[in-house]
Amino acid sequence: MTATLDPPAAAPALAPAALLDVQAVAALLNCSPQHCRRLSDAGRMPRPLRIGSLCRWRRTDLDAWLAAGCPSCRGDRGARP
Repeated sequence: MTATLDPPAAAPALAPAALLDVQAVAALLNCSPQHCRRLSDAGRMPRPLRIGSLCRWRRTDLDAWLAAGCPSCRGDRGARP
């Protein structure tokens, strides 16, 4: 008796409202996770959400930031007169 295997299902695409960890953000930006943390700490990318000890970014925030040309997200925080 021969068993037939179904082809593997394709990995589900991330929903636009997905929350991404630093590894996924690094893959999206084609950089290292440490560089993502530095960008975030410097206010040069959207702020992550803090869920307990977890740090996650909204996919929609990152997509909008990338579409806008990656502007600094610091705004007027910490600006000197």
